[in-house]
Amino acid sequence: MAVLEKNFLISLAEDAVKSALKLGASEAEAYVYDGQATNIGIELGQISKTHRIIDRGIGIRVTINKAIGFAYTNIIGDPQAIKDAAAQALSAAKASKSDPDWYSLPQNNPYPKTQDTFDQKIVDLSPEDLVKIASTLLDTASEVDKRVFPIEGGVGSGYAANAIANSNGIAAFDRGTITECSLATLAKDTNSTTPVCFEFDASRNHQLDPLRVGKEAAKLAISALKSKPVETQTAKVILTQLALQDLFAYTLMIAIKADSVQRNQSPLKDKIGMQVASENLNIYDDGLYPGGLRTAAFDGEGVPQQKTKIIEKGILQNFIYDNYAAKKDNKESTGNAARAEYLSTPSISTSNFHIIPGNKTPQQLLAEVEEGFIIYYLQGAHSSNPISGEFSVVANPCWKIKNGEITHPCRAIMLAGNIFELLKNITIVGANERQMGSIVAPWILAEGMKIIGK
Repeated sequence: MAVLEKNFLISLAEDAVKSALKLGASEAEAYVYDGQATNIGIELGQISKTHRIIDRGIGIRVTINKAIGFAYTNIIGDPQAIKDAAAQALSAAKASKSDPDWYSLPQNNPYPKTQDTFDQKIVDLSPEDLVKIASTLLDTASEVDKRVFPIEGGVGSGYAANAIANSNGIAAFDRGTITECSLATLAKDTNSTTPVCFEFDASRNHQLDPLRVGKEAAKLAISALKSKPVETQTAKVILTQLALQDLFAYTLMIAIKADSVQRNQSPLKDKIGMQVASENLNIYDDGLYPGGLRTAAFDGEGVPQQKTKIIEKGILQNFIYDNYAAKKDNKESTGNAARAEYLSTPSISTSNFHIIPGNKTPQQLLAEVEEGFIIYYLQGAHSSNPISGEFSVVANPCWKIKNGEITHPCRAIMLAGNIFELLKNITIVGANERQMGSIVAPWILAEGMKIIGK
């Protein structure tokens, strides 16, 4: 991969800020992005395609009389294109209404060091290297059992660098890498075909384990054969990381955003210092988690990322803020402004949503369940209600637990409930922590889940 140099990217951002100020902006901010990714696709058991993307651009945000304007360009090699984008941002600000809640762009502050977010080996990976990993995924899955059929998946590597500058003295640069692989499988025998089962690995360093991913995707598919119906009941459930990611992303992770609170759209409003979850639950939003998939030195506004305590022993401690929402509440940003690369203005988002692990192994967690279910996959979590916390999702496949052992797969069941009631019913937090998207978590055991069967 050919990458742009640090000084060049910072200089682009600073020049864009200067251009906007010369045009009459009260404040200006420029965010420069240089991203490259290579992906190998797997479809119907075959390596199907190689796809490479190079994306570079600069987004410019300005204010004038407390009105905000934004524009971007992906032509960063032409100074005139950047000046034109600055002029467009200023025109947008002049056409916008003043925002009485606007305070200012962030101020310059020291940046923390991050750990394990960049690996030159990933930058140096060739498409042929990624094809070998994809072949390992497919070969490993097929070696587990001939009844396994890979449906889709892929292998990817990426590099991203960003620089930001503003008129309050911020001038910063950060870079990172990521590599990932995934495989979705199903299993067939003479009498049945399973739902799709999925396994995944991702790392900021070149430490993928395609052998584990291929093997686990296949083993899960085989274990989902010969499913049995389930009666409607209330039961204990073990939620794995994939299930937690789906549930929390559309409920709890929205409810802790300060703008949701300020719009009266969070059930957690006015509950700082109150018990909102089981005493067993401790959660941080950790923008500095070593090797975290969303770890960075600064957020989308140039504010240092940090570790923010959200829930401690079940008690709500903090919300997450970008600069705008923080100023409205007379607080400091928690470094949670996120961007869609250079294409948008910042918005509040979690970084690494870290559920602190306990000390129970998976087997010990299973041993706590006399009768219940273990849930790996959920469908329909996007339809959850983030304001009320209500959810109704399908688990397919899932597995029955009896006397501490996984006994058989179950036909699709529906889980219905409220995320804030679920938080209170968490009895055990496991020790098997792993990253899955924006979440870093172990398995958890919750009681009183409504299971809707046949």
